[in-house]
Amino acid sequence: MVKMSEQRDLSPDKSLASKGFNINPIDIIKYFLFNWYWFVFCIAIFGGIAWYRYSTMQKVYSCSASVMFKDTKAAATEARLDRLTGYGAKTNVSNEILQMRSNKLMQDAVKRLGAEVSYVVMDYLREEELYTQSPIKIVFPYADDKQIFTLKAIPVDETHVDLTNFTTGDHNMRVKMGDSIKTTVGKIVVTPTLYYSKNWYGVSIDVRKNSVASVAEVLSAHLNVFQADDQDESSILNMNLTDSNASRAEDILNMIITIYNEENILDKNQSSINTTNFINERLQIIEKELSGVESKLEEYKRVNNMVDVNSEAGTAVSEKQTYGTESKNLQQQATMGRYMKNYLTDPSKLNDLIPAQTIQDANIEAQIQQYNSTKLKRDKLMEGSSDKNPIVQDLNKSLNAMRQSIIRSVDNMNVSTDVKLKDMENRANQAAAKISYIPTQQREMLSIERQQQIKQELYLYLLNRREENALLQATTESNAKILEPAHGSEVPISPNEKQMITTGVLEGVALPAAILLFFLFFDTRIKDRKDVEDYISVPFLGEIPKDGAKRTKNFKNAIVVTSNSRDVVSEAFRIVRTNMDFMRVKSKDMKVITFSSFGAGAGKTYVSSNLAACFAQAGKKVLMIDLDIRKGTLSAHALQHNVKGMTAYLAAQAEISDILQPDELCPNLDFIPSGSVAPNPAELLLSDRLDSMINELRSKYDYIFVDNVPYGAIADAAITNRIADLTIFIIRVGKLDRRMLPEIEKIYESGKLKNMSLILNGAIVRKRGYGYGYGYGYGYGYGYGGERRSWWKKLFGKKHHHHHS
Repeated sequence: MVKMSEQRDLSPDKSLASKGFNINPIDIIKYFLFNWYWFVFCIAIFGGIAWYRYSTMQKVYSCSASVMFKDTKAAATEARLDRLTGYGAKTNVSNEILQMRSNKLMQDAVKRLGAEVSYVVMDYLREEELYTQSPIKIVFPYADDKQIFTLKAIPVDETHVDLTNFTTGDHNMRVKMGDSIKTTVGKIVVTPTLYYSKNWYGVSIDVRKNSVASVAEVLSAHLNVFQADDQDESSILNMNLTDSNASRAEDILNMIITIYNEENILDKNQSSINTTNFINERLQIIEKELSGVESKLEEYKRVNNMVDVNSEAGTAVSEKQTYGTESKNLQQQATMGRYMKNYLTDPSKLNDLIPAQTIQDANIEAQIQQYNSTKLKRDKLMEGSSDKNPIVQDLNKSLNAMRQSIIRSVDNMNVSTDVKLKDMENRANQAAAKISYIPTQQREMLSIERQQQIKQELYLYLLNRREENALLQATTESNAKILEPAHGSEVPISPNEKQMITTGVLEGVALPAAILLFFLFFDTRIKDRKDVEDYISVPFLGEIPKDGAKRTKNFKNAIVVTSNSRDVVSEAFRIVRTNMDFMRVKSKDMKVITFSSFGAGAGKTYVSSNLAACFAQAGKKVLMIDLDIRKGTLSAHALQHNVKGMTAYLAAQAEISDILQPDELCPNLDFIPSGSVAPNPAELLLSDRLDSMINELRSKYDYIFVDNVPYGAIADAAITNRIADLTIFIIRVGKLDRRMLPEIEKIYESGKLKNMSLILNGAIVRKRGYGYGYGYGYGYGYGYGGERRSWWKKLFGKKHHHHHS
């Protein structure tokens, strides 16, 4: 038996679960339309917020430029010495991207353009950056790059500007254009620009002096440098910068490219500049030596009265032509070799580049070129890193090895030159022996002249090298060639008004839709007739719409049905009155109608009293009995709570004539109150006096309406069911959980309530009617009051429940 009972309890739940309370999409649309004001409200709020955000956001412009590198090596392979050997002149595009995005390069561009000073005006709610279109320019020559301060500038007339709101603490002042003004940040100068006009008089301009580093950091965050394709093969770089001023973005990009090229050329010329300095030092030394030799020759001729060499000396010189030229070349090579050896071993020159194009040995020159190229790369890497970088350490080792190799090569060259020079001196001695007859004075003069020629040849050689080096510097080209100079659109890329407003409107639609759907699917309270009829088989008498009128405690005022009324509430009660005739199938002599519900607040008293009044107005003799002897709601509203009533009659303390109140509520409608609260209500209701009373009254009245107690709370409802011909179960919209419907179905199937039927109270009123009985059909509403109240009342007003039980 227990198992069967459990199965029966569960079956209605399973039936409901199988039906799933499915909602048609049309229902959802109607549900949304019924709550249209929430959509309007949220769309207005979110749309307004989106419009305000759009109106206050600074406009952002995009600017682009393209550069191409010559002789590039796109793929970056770091710490590979084979790449450093023989390919030093090639450009690593990956490294150039890092250099162009470096913060130092951006800071240099900001300082050159003076972009750390911004001029801002308010365009309604939005800040607008003027940049070079500002009507005035304020120069802070003594302000530090790290200083941050602001002030307001207000043009007054052609020659004066008011400076106010100094964050540095300076007092407000009126200054003349071009004058130098003393402030706490040093002297400042205000000058007009080409844009200065009467239109600017009285306009407040925010002048903001930011730190160069912070401005560069912000701009660097918005700078994007990337190769033209994704294969790392391209030598073309695209640059893009977004900024609040289009002109400033263009200037910044162009300045970055300019400074990059300048530094690139400077790096390339470092070796040439070092070589020039070396040659100039050598020239100064040789010039002094050559001057000394010439002075010595002049003194020798003067002392020995020699004007010109004689024919014998000329013959001796002619004979020595076979070795003279080679001897001078070897002497020159030996001298340059010693100079280079001294330079390489000089500790003060250890970190300098090695002079190039000074040694006639091609192998040594190639080693010097490789050393200089590697050193420049090492120095460039150290700018953005430290000497602890593994790549830098590897390059240092490589440089040290290259320098030692060059020293050894120079030593070998010097040894070889010395051997050759000794050989030439031996040949010279043999030739000298042949002309030993030349006078001693002439031989000495010849030796002096030979020294003079050697110095002179070396001097001319160095002069020629210096000119070649200067020409090389003048013709040095940068690696970067501008393909497309910086350019941008005059239309800002953000904020996008249409997108922001559309997003705001969509948010305004989505939020109430989500919340309403949440309530729709997770709120299990009954909302309308469809929720009842689809899931239980109890006969449905009708639905009573929510009455929006305010009611007082006087229950005569609570009866809304009048004989001449044509409102929707009165019509609903008349429809229920008509439908009650169909319930005579199970009870032909249908006179006693009882009202019950699950718990208080369903509106039993409201429905029963108005339905009784409806029958009375139709000419029927009607009696209204308040059998809720525990609470006496009807009697309390009729102000009859303390008079004799049903409790006194059931306790045999009064008769029917003592408790009957004729025409108390309206004509043809008599009333019997519940009387005072009794301590034993169940025992009183079991009394035979209740049965005899009803039997006596049946002959006197057409209808007897009994306002009963809630079902299930106590046993009274089941006790009084023996007197009923028709039981009307009241369900209140928004009060009863749909999960209770199986219980109502079980009550109906069990027959515990005689001739049971349903009335839905508090149905939603529509503009075109309500429910199935009126208008276009059912719909899903939320609020359960039914009447349309203004949105401020819905938000802040209290909901008045007028359907009392």
